Amino acid sequence: MEIWVTDRIRVMLLLVACALPSSLELLIPLFRYRAGRIRRAVPNLLLSAGVLIGNLVLASVTAALCAIVTRWHFGLLGRAHLASWALLVLGVMGLDFFAYVAHVLLHKVPLGWRFHRVHHSEPEVDVTTAFRQHPGETLWRFMMQCVGIVGFGLPFWVSTLYLSVSSLNALLEHANVRVAARIDTWLRWVMVTPNMHKIHHSRVALQTDSNYSNIFSLWDRLFDTYTKHVNVGQLRYGLDGFDESPKQTAAALMAEPFRST
Repeated sequence: MEIWVTDRIRVMLLLVACALPSSLELLIPLFRYRAGRIRRAVPNLLLSAGVLIGNLVLASVTAALCAIVTRWHFGLLGRAHLASWALLVLGVMGLDFFAYVAHVLLHKVPLGWRFHRVHHSEPEVDVTTAFRQHPGETLWRFMMQCVGIVGFGLPFWVSTLYLSVSSLNALLEHANVRVAARIDTWLRWVMVTPNMHKIHHSRVALQTDSNYSNIFSLWDRLFDTYTKHVNVGQLRYGLDGFDESPKQTAAALMAEPFRST
């Protein structure tokens, strides 16, 4: 019952949070949409629904794992007896590091890229792109999250808060919004901004293979995967060979990882 209530609150917050970046896209768009935006958004929304349902199902597994971890004091923080705020800060940072590693591997491992290119094949990045994700990628990210939970010995409430913040930031960083350069420069010292993440969606491979961070930008700076000097207003999104409409349907995107190339 407690898990269900927590998940219901997360879903409600996520739906409410979608309204803010969607409104900003109308008020201060980074680029003008081509005709047919609603039709193109349908596959994204269908895949997003799959991500949402998948995460709700996997929440029970996460809760059970966290219960075992905390009961037996597994992980680096399991026996540290930290204050709640310290556990939260270190736990969120730890899970964010594993999210960074999971993302890098999705690009570097050929099998991972077959699933992750579903996300990168989006030719117009906006708020609907945030959860345009194949179930195979969802499962991979979940497994890496579990490694982080066990490795750091985290309780369920820390995991839940991290995933909530991560989801909200995903909506913001994919939103088609124009951010003042000065504000963006200061913000990205701490967090991943829309401009910083847009570079990761560039059609240029060198730019795509950078800016992997999820919430905190420090991982890219620390591991030398940070790209800064790019005019985001002139970026071309997507992947070569995926621009045709038949390859952008929900069915085609679901089948993409298994297509022989």
